[in-house]
Amino acid sequence: MPSLQIRNLPDDLYQALAWRAEQSHRSLAQEALIALRRATESTDSGRREQILEKIRLDIATTGIRTLSFPPERMLREDRDR
Repeated sequence: MPSLQIRNLPDDLYQALAWRAEQSHRSLAQEALIALRRATESTDSGRREQILEKIRLDIATTGIRTLSFPPERMLREDRDR
């Protein structure tokens, strides 16, 4: 299996990854692999474009252009996961 070495990794990025690994009870390498996998999956087969198109269609059909709840709530819920 191939391996990857990253040189000159910024301290803040390393600390954020280490924190996520600790919170998830994973090793740093496992967390890095998961982050890389998520980053590449989000662009696979136009998935992002499909999601954006669905949002555009929903806005066009409902006419709703504002959130029914504050975005801070959504961020808090996401961070608490």
